[in-house]
Amino acid sequence: MNLVGKAAVITGGASGLGLATAKNFIENGAQVLIADYSDAGQAIADELGCEFIKTDVTKEEDIIAMVDRAVEKFGKIDITVASAGIGGDQHGIVNSSLQNWERVNAVDYTGVFLTDKYTITQMLKQGNGGSVINLASMFGLVAVPDNISYSASKGGVVNLTRAAGTEYAEQGIRVNAVCPGVIDTPLIPEEAKVLFSKRHPMGRLGTADEVAKLINFLACDDSRFISGAAIPIDGGYTAI
Repeated sequence: MNLVGKAAVITGGASGLGLATAKNFIENGAQVLIADYSDAGQAIADELGCEFIKTDVTKEEDIIAMVDRAVEKFGKIDITVASAGIGGDQHGIVNSSLQNWERVNAVDYTGVFLTDKYTITQMLKQGNGGSVINLASMFGLVAVPDNISYSASKGGVVNLTRAAGTEYAEQGIRVNAVCPGVIDTPLIPEEAKVLFSKRHPMGRLGTADEVAKLINFLACDDSRFISGAAIPIDGGYTAI
């Protein structure tokens, strides 16, 4: 799990699973650049002792600037974590608006594509391999009927990961996806926590730290024979 000497960029790193991952990486010796749209990102990065760049993952020029900043600060990119995402409106396909569909897919799907595209391009230039971890969801592996946009975008991330993870495997660039279940964070309403605790076979929600530790494993050299995988961390939800 040692990341000493590694340089990482984390989109969505100012909150949620991205923030938990940033903390884990720093504790394990990595240099970290948080790329986030939040105005609070700089203060969070200052507190953690890492770098920050304000980034809208739906804008190609912002992702290019993120890569340039990482190379300027660290001289390289060894690890990418594409964790920026939104949930969108809770609607099935009939009641879902085109506006919501485009907004969710722009962040959750196109944002991952752009992040992977430009960080993998940099890794190829370096010629030393690298590890890319995309945040998908258990709802990219099984359906969530009342949030069609989110389910579709995360399903896209899973197959994007499989394609990219096989295309560059020979060059030592590994691309994997983490597919969390419902994670216990302040953003989840209490009634939803109770509901999903019952639906997870383990009888509880996951924690951000548990997900961050899986991401750490995929980032480090101990997982060097894993690529193109979509790994659930969902307390058994998708096994049923």
